[in-house]
Amino acid sequence: MLTISGLNQYYGGSHILRDVNIEIPKGACTTILGRNGVGKTTLLKCLVGLVPIRAGTLMFDGKSIASLPPYERARLGIGYVPQGREIFPRLTVEENLLMGLATKSGKGGVPSRIYEMFPVLKDMLHRRGGDLSGGQQQQLAIGRALAAGPKLLILDEPTEGIQPSIIKDSGRVISSLAKGGEMAILLVEQYYDFARELADQYVVMSRGEVVKAGPGSEMETENVKAMLAI
Repeated sequence: MLTISGLNQYYGGSHILRDVNIEIPKGACTTILGRNGVGKTTLLKCLVGLVPIRAGTLMFDGKSIASLPPYERARLGIGYVPQGREIFPRLTVEENLLMGLATKSGKGGVPSRIYEMFPVLKDMLHRRGGDLSGGQQQQLAIGRALAAGPKLLILDEPTEGIQPSIIKDSGRVISSLAKGGEMAILLVEQYYDFARELADQYVVMSRGEVVKAGPGSEMETENVKAMLAI
């Protein structure tokens, strides 16, 4: 679904991403792990077009997207759940979800499957997003990204500051989406156990480089957790 080849990015004179190569297949969850400051969030921002790449190629569903603006990438089917959720706090839950449909032509309501995945949202449609708990806001952010029916769903640390029950609910949704076979999932995560449970394949980054990668089933035997210790 997405092929990242030779991706390089700089901030000023600092070389942030160094020849990153990653294949993200459809019907699987690819998890990117690494300590703080290794370039994970910068990589995601490059993928969605918020940060231009200095060198390399990005091929999404057979099409080069490196020069496209963020809204064009969204129209092609890239959904993004940023770190910190970034919902619209003054809009209602329903209005936030409808914003996820902005890239789709024609009229239509929020797909019913969003409420099936996150039943709590259906009971809060007219509450402002800013009045929800952190966990509920995270569910709203994921639901907003899913509303447009993306081919690739990118999530940046969805467990950050979230209560365990919501983490489990989000994990079930992500796993179900990946197993559905029609969507690719790219997950950046600090919570090792959550990442290990979901990963069909993993990538470890350090100092802007991919230093290890493999099947998710091998994370324990390859002692990936030790690579993330401070």
